[in-house]
Amino acid sequence: MEYIFKELCTGLFAELKNDELLTLSFCGENSQFIRLNNASIRQTGLVDDAMLGLKFIANDRTCVSSITVSSNYDVDMARGAAEIKRMRSETQEILEDPFLVLPTNAGSSREVKKAAGLGFDDAVDALLPAMQGVDLVGIFANGRMYRGNANSLGQYHWFETESHCLDYSLVTPEHQMVKGTYAGTDWNQDAYESYVDRSIKKLALMDRKPVRVDPGMYRTWFDAAAVADFVDMFSWNGISEASLQQGCSGFGKMRHNDQRLSPIFTITEDFSSGLVPKFNSNGEISPESLPLISNGELTNTLVSSRTAAEYGASTNYAEDGEEMRSPTMNPGDLAHDDVLKELKTGLYLSNIHYLNWSDNPGGRITGLTRYACFWVEKGEIVAPIETMRFDDTFYRFFGTELESVGATAEIIPDVLTYGQRNLGAITCPGILTSEFQLTL
Repeated sequence: MEYIFKELCTGLFAELKNDELLTLSFCGENSQFIRLNNASIRQTGLVDDAMLGLKFIANDRTCVSSITVSSNYDVDMARGAAEIKRMRSETQEILEDPFLVLPTNAGSSREVKKAAGLGFDDAVDALLPAMQGVDLVGIFANGRMYRGNANSLGQYHWFETESHCLDYSLVTPEHQMVKGTYAGTDWNQDAYESYVDRSIKKLALMDRKPVRVDPGMYRTWFDAAAVADFVDMFSWNGISEASLQQGCSGFGKMRHNDQRLSPIFTITEDFSSGLVPKFNSNGEISPESLPLISNGELTNTLVSSRTAAEYGASTNYAEDGEEMRSPTMNPGDLAHDDVLKELKTGLYLSNIHYLNWSDNPGGRITGLTRYACFWVEKGEIVAPIETMRFDDTFYRFFGTELESVGATAEIIPDVLTYGQRNLGAITCPGILTSEFQLTL
């Protein structure tokens, strides 16, 4: 893959005229996909795929395009050259870009992450035994992913990594479900089997008759998967500097009113895991570790070079959309085996979904409880709960009402595979809150 990218860089940069600039972005994968239903293999296959993105700058104007990479150099060069010709013509017609970010040559990088992954030929034998006896439906994605970025000024970046992800649901005959996502880089058979076994134990609890919980405030434990969904909302009108400048960020109270979250809440943009590259689509290198919220205090926002140009801020080379790419939340000291005992009576929420801002400036989020959500009494799970809507602000469940943080952080990956496997993950533990609001 890297050889293909380098060849296209050499050829397409040679197509440029004076005063024209070109940035090329490469996305590729060599992946195995296995589709499962009723804990049996229904479909399996290998995918070799790549896309090349082109950002053309001339006359203070920008055009973007992309082509599918065929690995036939002549075919790919013809496609790329045709796109350059089209964009050259288009830059004569469109308006100037007032906040144009010009490419630079700030040095090159190459990062190849090795992993003791699960071999393609070994995947079926490794996966199936642990799930026998239950109805498991899901998709297993496994293999290497590639990212590259280069510009016509000579800057070149290459990144490749290996990972696996089993995204699944366990289903009862009454169609109650338990959701799970096992992911990582190095394959650990014991850890995988233990993870699936925990889901199976939850599934047995789903056979109990669901109870209806009245609207109100409840003591609540959120598993890591639920916490990750809340953290993911920070990338949508949250930690973005542009959103703060435009007055539509949920972090406005932290910026303008010095409101803080709990001192036991810390989250960092951390690229040391090697799950995503440090360079963005402009070829800019982000800091390996950037504290965002430290002990409850807003420390940094994500600032792209375009936002820096528009609002006079200092860039930290965030992606143009200023979303988090590799957030890591610090674990605490609450052992998983002690969660029910510390919860005492209240809600145990394994998953949540359909999240949206109900009051974006106020940091208020609404959504639904989902798979394997339980009512707990005196430290014992009583029964699953019927689906409920919640509406509460992260200034409470990550702030005033945050009581404890789980001792173990889990990797919750981006499981989207539409078009290609997505890079990225949220690393976080579970949390215990003294109050959480169910509304209906």
